[in-house]
Amino acid sequence: MYIGKRLRELRMAQGMSLSGLAEKSGVQIATLSRIEHLKMTGTVESHMNIARALDIDITQLYSGIIREEDRIDLKTSRSETDVFIHSDKSSYEILTTKVSSKKMMPILLKIEADGRTNKEKSHAGTEKFIFVLEGKIEAKIGKESYSLSKNNTLYFDASLEHCLINKGKTTAKVLCVATPVAL
Repeated sequence: MYIGKRLRELRMAQGMSLSGLAEKSGVQIATLSRIEHLKMTGTVESHMNIARALDIDITQLYSGIIREEDRIDLKTSRSETDVFIHSDKSSYEILTTKVSSKKMMPILLKIEADGRTNKEKSHAGTEKFIFVLEGKIEAKIGKESYSLSKNNTLYFDASLEHCLINKGKTTAKVLCVATPVAL
């Protein structure tokens, strides 16, 4: 997380020099300079020391620091795609990059005829939304089953054990949007 611009604003507002902040925070002046010039992010410990030295809450360092290029993520047909084998007859393609920084993860799931995904059970608070693009599937969620065909949707709590089964004779394609698993 690049806090450089925000750090410089807070430091300058207090009339503090880089050397003064280095002395007060215990963070090397070279490190502070690199942080301010967006050459490095620093560590959580350095962020805490900087916040303490500036006599601010650490959250103030992160206020309004979303970089413009991180707000939009374009993926074209020529972009590299991560495809993962989910089971013998299913695979998924992650439709965005930098998944760990996202609040949702779009996936194109392909399930061959007579195929199924492995059973999954995500952490509490994780949600999934599926939209059937092609084919017929059965969604088993907990003890319930739902039959879905083209243009049907389903939104559910992904902390319940779930799997998807292709019930058609052709490959089913499903757009799946999930909240990323928190580690």
